[in-house]
Amino acid sequence: MREARHAKRRWLTIALGALTVVAALSTFQFLTQPTGDDDLVRVRRENARLRDINRSFERSLQQLQTRLLEQESRIDELAIVAGVERASSRVERADPSGAGGVGGAFNPYDQLPDLPALEARAAELDAQLDHVSRGLTERELRLSARPSLSPVRGVISSGYGYRNDPLTGLRAFHRGLDISAPPGNRVFAAADGVVTRAGRFGAQGRVVYIAHGFGYSTRYAHLNKIDVVPGDRVERGDAIGEVGRSGRATGYHVHYEVYEEGQSKNPLEHLLD
Repeated sequence: MREARHAKRRWLTIALGALTVVAALSTFQFLTQPTGDDDLVRVRRENARLRDINRSFERSLQQLQTRLLEQESRIDELAIVAGVERASSRVERADPSGAGGVGGAFNPYDQLPDLPALEARAAELDAQLDHVSRGLTERELRLSARPSLSPVRGVISSGYGYRNDPLTGLRAFHRGLDISAPPGNRVFAAADGVVTRAGRFGAQGRVVYIAHGFGYSTRYAHLNKIDVVPGDRVERGDAIGEVGRSGRATGYHVHYEVYEEGQSKNPLEHLLD
C-alpha cells in the first residue's frame, strides 16, 4: 500500500514536471517566435508609410491652396485688362497657427483647407478664366479692328467736315482726310481686316475698301497702284497700294475715310500715330 502511494506520488511528480517543461517551452516559443517580430516590424513600417502619405497629402493640399490663391490674383489682373467683371469670392488661406480646435486645443487637421471646397473653387476659377479669356480675345480683336494707323506718312492737306471743294469751289462735306505724300509712297492698312472692293471707281480713282469687323470699315482713294484683291486678309501696317492722283484729284494724296456702323467718322478720332 505504501509502495503504491510512493509510485503514485512519483508519477504525479513526473507529470507535473513534464507539464512545467512543456509550459516553459511554449512560453519561450511564443515570446521568441520570429513571426511576431515580423508582424511588429510590418506594423511599424506601415505606420511610417502612412505618416509619410499623410504629410504628402497635407503638402499637396497646401500647394493646391497656394496655386488657387495665385490663380485668383492672376484672374483679377486679367479681368481688369479685359474690362470684364468676375465673382469676388476668394479662396481662404488656412490659419497656420492651428487654432480653432475644441477649446482652442491644437488640432493638426484644423490647418488643412477643405478639399471639397478647394475642388469646387478650382472648377469655378476655370469657368471664370474661360470668361476672362473670351473677354481678352474680344478686346484684342476689337483693338486690332480699330483703324488706328495712319495709312500714309504725309501732311493733312484737307480735314474732315465742311469745306470749299477745290475743284468746284462750292461748300461741301468732306467725308475723310486728304493726306498729301510723294507719288509712289506705300499706303498701309489702318487695321486688320478683309479687302471687300479694290479697283477703279469713278471720281475716287483707284480705291481699296477694307472691312475690319466690329462695325469698322475704311476706304483709300486716288491710289496710283493697288496691291490687293477682294478677299485678301490684311493686318494693320500691310501695304495695300501706292500714293497717286487717280480719279478726281488736284495732287498726289490719299483720300482716307473711316466708317463705324455705316456712319462716316472723323479718322482723327481713331488715329494713334
